[in-house]
Amino acid sequence: MTKTEEKKNNLLYLEPEDDKMIRKVAWRSMIGAGSYNYENMQALVFLYAMIPVIKRYYQKTEERIEAYKRHFTLFNVTPALFGFVSGLAASMEKIASQDKNYDVSSINAIKSSLMGPLSGIGDSIFWGALKVVATGVGVSFAAQGSILGPVLYFLINFIPGMMAKLLLPRISFKMGTEFFTSMEKSGTISLVTKLCNVVGLMTIGAMATSMVKMNLAWEMNLSGNILNLQSVIDSILPQALPVGLTLLMFKYLKKDVKPMTLMCILIIVGIVSSYFGIM
Repeated sequence: MTKTEEKKNNLLYLEPEDDKMIRKVAWRSMIGAGSYNYENMQALVFLYAMIPVIKRYYQKTEERIEAYKRHFTLFNVTPALFGFVSGLAASMEKIASQDKNYDVSSINAIKSSLMGPLSGIGDSIFWGALKVVATGVGVSFAAQGSILGPVLYFLINFIPGMMAKLLLPRISFKMGTEFFTSMEKSGTISLVTKLCNVVGLMTIGAMATSMVKMNLAWEMNLSGNILNLQSVIDSILPQALPVGLTLLMFKYLKKDVKPMTLMCILIIVGIVSSYFGIM
């Protein structure tokens, strides 16, 4: 094997044009949760990171608009691992632009299915482990009055996170292109898409029950016995109200009701119902 072939087989090697594009994706991905909101979380940053990819692979205005809409959907992951998903999505967009029969819904399916597992890994490493180590080292030096305290705290947190943000988009793009091309040829991609859709829906469902709060405060006096309506509902179907509220919001969003309008209505309903002791 020649040196050129060895170089191309390197996991971090990309062709010049790919390298230029992925560098832009990596730097844009570093914003991470910079535009975080409760409507679609990190979606705006993800779309921003994908703009160089969309402009390169799609020439028609209609195709670009569809791609923009595709990536302006709910997304949330540990910021340090954000680039892994954006690099993978870039590799899938490359294949989609070359194959008109490619199922583009698989792109969002893969993104959704990776949110939970990657966040679990990322939070454990970057928030659960590195933060603790950095704090322990930094505090020990700072307690002695050494400037190394804050410096080491910053470096222990900064260097691994920066390395991940720079390298993961390159790795996932290179692996993704080869991986999804082989899967497309073998017909496995359709099965993976279905499985990822299932995992993605489970992830969104779990987020609805854990992040949406809705509890009834109504209590009924039945012959001296206090009956809590919320307890009755939870005994029949736990978390039914948060899920129901989430589905209701999605219903109105599909009817083109503005998210800000729904948020204002929820705030007013919450204040009024709290005042009257309903919730």
